[in-house]
Amino acid sequence: MARNDTRPIIKLRSTAGTGYTYVTRKNRRNDPDRMRIRKYDPVVRRHVEFREER
Repeated sequence: MARNDTRPIIKLRSTAGTGYTYVTRKNRRNDPDRMRIRKYDPVVRRHVEFREER
């Protein structure tokens, strides 16, 4: 089975400037724009916004 472009692998980079990233998949049909999610950044030890990086 080949991977398709419907659920690409993306990197979520912290906006706190720490360089911390999460790697996940997203459904391009449901979320065609770049994702923005509040997640925990262990470097600054609090929740911050993570933005999709391509």
